[in-house]
Amino acid sequence: MKTRFSLGSVNGIEEFGRYRLSETFFVRDFLYSTIATHHGFRNLPDDPETFIEAGSKFCKTILEPLQKTFGRIVIRSAYRSPEVNDYGRVRYGTCAANEKNYAAHIWDYRTVDEGLLGASATIVIPAYLEHYEQTGEWKPLAWWLHDHVDYHEMCFFMQLCAFNIGWRDKPTRRIENWIDRKRLLTKPGMDNHSGLHHSNYAHVPMLSEQGLAVE
Repeated sequence: MKTRFSLGSVNGIEEFGRYRLSETFFVRDFLYSTIATHHGFRNLPDDPETFIEAGSKFCKTILEPLQKTFGRIVIRSAYRSPEVNDYGRVRYGTCAANEKNYAAHIWDYRTVDEGLLGASATIVIPAYLEHYEQTGEWKPLAWWLHDHVDYHEMCFFMQLCAFNIGWRDKPTRRIENWIDRKRLLTKPGMDNHSGLHHSNYAHVPMLSEQGLAVE
């Protein structure tokens, strides 16, 4: 496999980390892994070129517009190498099987069935935290994102209202959560999936008064 990057040395890894995926995001922003750091794994892609292709589209399509709209976005978790992801599945039960995470947290592998490109990350929008901490409401943000962002899938978590969000060829547009007992919020075919959902976030000024900034 030909690549412009050689990840067999510190200098090579540093060069890879400096690669600019979009206006404000660089490769290095997405390589930190708590599991890899604690257990001593290399959290680096097998295919740097596919990583960059997927990551650039993810950043330009989703992360940059969100950051321009709401201010700084915090990356909680992003890329996982197959080794790191599988260890997280076996040891901690916090990661899906590798093949299910291709074109999601494992950016440098395409989906097995259709060969689709994709990437995902777990992020926090600090500007929304005050409302969430006061009300516990995560759905207004979910519906705003559904109306404004070309996402593939999202999943919301209780701490910090962090959520997985991904970009992919042929996006599904499905939202789940680990906050309420009912995990599924919407998916194609459900009555609540199509159309706009302004009534679900009209009471939150930072959402109701905000359109999505574009590059």
